[in-house]
Amino acid sequence: MGASGLGSRSIIGKFFAALEQYMGSSWIEALSMLFDSDQESETYKWLGQVPAMREWLGGRHAKAFRENGITIANKTFEATLNILLDDIRRDKTGQIDIRIAELAQRAGSHYATLLSTLIANGTGSTSGLCYDGQYFFDSDHSEGDSGTQVNLLTSSQVTELDVTTATAPTAAEAVSAILGVVAYMLNYKDDQGEPMNSEAKNFLVMTSPALWKRLVPAVVNPVVNSGDTNAIVSLRQDGFDIKLAANPRLTYTTQFVTFRTDAPAKPLIRQEEVPLEVKAKGEDSEYAFDNRAIQVGVSAVRNVGYGLWQYASHSTFS
Repeated sequence: MGASGLGSRSIIGKFFAALEQYMGSSWIEALSMLFDSDQESETYKWLGQVPAMREWLGGRHAKAFRENGITIANKTFEATLNILLDDIRRDKTGQIDIRIAELAQRAGSHYATLLSTLIANGTGSTSGLCYDGQYFFDSDHSEGDSGTQVNLLTSSQVTELDVTTATAPTAAEAVSAILGVVAYMLNYKDDQGEPMNSEAKNFLVMTSPALWKRLVPAVVNPVVNSGDTNAIVSLRQDGFDIKLAANPRLTYTTQFVTFRTDAPAKPLIRQEEVPLEVKAKGEDSEYAFDNRAIQVGVSAVRNVGYGLWQYASHSTFS
């Protein structure tokens, strides 16, 4: 079907139709919480946890926030297509529709790009600091009564991470390593010394496609190691679920990250001041008159940041 007569309004309508069909990476909402913003930046006071129940002695003991937090500054992002009027007139195969759908997909996956950069930088980049002033994945988190805690894991913390071949763990080795990491995460404490993950039952393991293919049997196959029952699969009968995600934006060879996904708060933050907008210099514009082309642009004002590190860990096979 030709695109003759396809104008800027129609193109904008096709963009939103394509965007509605494309929901973006499935892990975005599982790992991050969305906050609206109405100013240049927002400060999130991840200042310790809510108080635990105590015996009522001597009146109520109100707990104030701790003096730390993280500030996320909004940034403006855009993507713009330049479409020649002659191309619109000549298009008989729907190529412009395809380009509009691709633009919608790129816009829909923008948060995945931003969050993946956060994950990649969390092990030591200068932009990888979280609310306690440490790297998001670090070996010396400490606040209040938590003691020193580690979420940058190696075989020193989780012995099961020591495998035969670091780039190609067997299914049985991967099962043991993933369960070992989850078990380690269950011990993370808040600033009052209370376990943060004691009720956790849902986790997501993320890695690069190269290592993902090695971990798939560990979360899918009912049996491993020539007939042994896969504990990860068996645990699903009790409502304990571990999912696996391949993220091509990560370049891991021996690393994976594990996130808790069933807590009210999340390990990462999405912040949005202005949601996706689409505008056009249409066929009746001065731009079209001068250039025999229209422009269709999408923009948003947003950013991302680190939430609670206690719901995330970075692990390395050795």
